[in-house]
Amino acid sequence: MSLIDLNAADQDTLDTVPGLEGHGPEIVRYREERGGFTDLRQLEEVPGLTGKVDDAIRQRLTLE
Repeated sequence: MSLIDLNAADQDTLDTVPGLEGHGPEIVRYREERGGFTDLRQLEEVPGLTGKVDDAIRQRLTLE
């Protein structure tokens, strides 16, 4: 399994992560508005993802 860079992936790639399906556009919008993610826990701040991001999702992501 290759990791997906949360700060570089496009919305279609983000939508391939189990648990993030359909949230790609919101993740990209959040990233663009705030200048990127500095911690994977910030994914919880994306509208629609509060309380839904678990370790299985985080294990598929990286910040580069």
